[in-house]
Amino acid sequence: MPHLTILPVLVPLIGGALLMLPPLVGHPQRQRLTGIACSLILLAVSINLIQATSNGQMLLYAVGDWQPPFGILLVADRLSTMMILLTSLLGLGSLLYACAGTDEQGALFHPLFQFQLMGINGAFLTGDIFNLFVFFEVLLIASYALLMHGGGKPRTRAGLHYVVLNLAASAVFLTSLGILYGTLGTLNMADLAVKVQQLPESEAPLVAVGAMLMLFVFGLKAAILPLHFWLPQAYSAASAPVAALFAIMTKVGIYAILRVYTLIFGDDAGTLSHLIAPWLWPTALLTLSFAAIGLFTSPNLRRMVAWLVLMSVGSILAVVSFHRPEATGAALYYLLHTTLVTGGLFLLMDMISQQRYKASDRIVGARPVAQPALLGGLFFLGSIAVIGMPPLSGFVGKALLLKSAHHVNEMIWYWPALLGSSLLAIIALSRAGSSIFWRVSGAPSEKRTHPLEVMATLVLLASSPLMTIFGGTISEFTHATAVQLYDTHHYIEAVLSVEAAP
Repeated sequence: MPHLTILPVLVPLIGGALLMLPPLVGHPQRQRLTGIACSLILLAVSINLIQATSNGQMLLYAVGDWQPPFGILLVADRLSTMMILLTSLLGLGSLLYACAGTDEQGALFHPLFQFQLMGINGAFLTGDIFNLFVFFEVLLIASYALLMHGGGKPRTRAGLHYVVLNLAASAVFLTSLGILYGTLGTLNMADLAVKVQQLPESEAPLVAVGAMLMLFVFGLKAAILPLHFWLPQAYSAASAPVAALFAIMTKVGIYAILRVYTLIFGDDAGTLSHLIAPWLWPTALLTLSFAAIGLFTSPNLRRMVAWLVLMSVGSILAVVSFHRPEATGAALYYLLHTTLVTGGLFLLMDMISQQRYKASDRIVGARPVAQPALLGGLFFLGSIAVIGMPPLSGFVGKALLLKSAHHVNEMIWYWPALLGSSLLAIIALSRAGSSIFWRVSGAPSEKRTHPLEVMATLVLLASSPLMTIFGGTISEFTHATAVQLYDTHHYIEAVLSVEAAP
């Protein structure tokens, strides 16, 4: 099917537009059915895309038949289709949870949700840095409104900080694009890679400035220290399904770092090769260590999960900085695991807080929850998975991460940081679980969890045992994805030498 590559953008775009029309707007049940149908179609498209690219083939799509390096080009390879499938799974689980009633807390939730998916998928598919900026803006505009869905002072305050920081980042992004275009005359990623290889030494410092400005933008999206301070407040204030979907947002920044600084500023970039390596390694370690401290001192459950998201960012980017296919393959496996599990934990913590009334999600003793076996079992499953204890996928992922650090200097710094943060996570989650399920008094809560909320949470948390069962297949795929990512010559030749589908 020639138009398969653009469907991850078109499906949520058309779905979001339909959800704003009179037959659907103002009718929650119709909006829910339409939103779920769009998410299921998107999931089916994602599965077809990953099957089409699993043999190493790259699918190119030239919007308007403007061939590269001109016009809007979409590129589907193993990495981009893997990220789209991950987004589709996370989006489906988040939307199912919202359909239990959270979507009624504010207007236009479902159209905004679809537009958010459109922006995320577009960012993963684009082969042009300017269009990466465009899709960033699409997903950010939707996320501004979704973050404040349901209203309230904490969400308004977090939303204000989030908007201001991202508007500043957008201005910096445009500045960096202007520098690169003015110097190299193109913004197509493959064409940029060729132009950087031919760059005169006299112009290299200016291009390096543009590249470092982009690192600032991508670092803010990924929430690398010291650009992380917006994340704990924003994620802990957002409604549960929005926070769960936001678990993919930091991974958009990680994807951009992987794609841009491997393809354009990789091994063949001359004096600009591995430009960010001296910065990425220490900041990733600091992010991991600082996030572990933040997790340990968190006063409530939602903020704990937000710090867990930040810990995953540091764990992944430290390994990415090794710039080796086997290391990046391990990082991609862990990225899949941690995105789905932390998304499920955001939903679980909301279910727990609903049954604790005034205590909400604060880590204090309170009345017993109405469903201690169900919520306690899910809390145990999610905690074991996210900590990295056997036999779930977190253990497999962290074992792969530790194995990828095989140089002495890498082991000396990375092993203590990763294992130490895991120890702090064990202590913090054990303390939280004992406070919630054992330090109880009074009559049990009468509020029970909606079956749709339980199903949505299970969809995401069940990914961990499934990733363990199929761990060999998934790790082989992530390794092959990393190998294709570092084969920049193949990417450049495929984009610039082959006519893309119009």
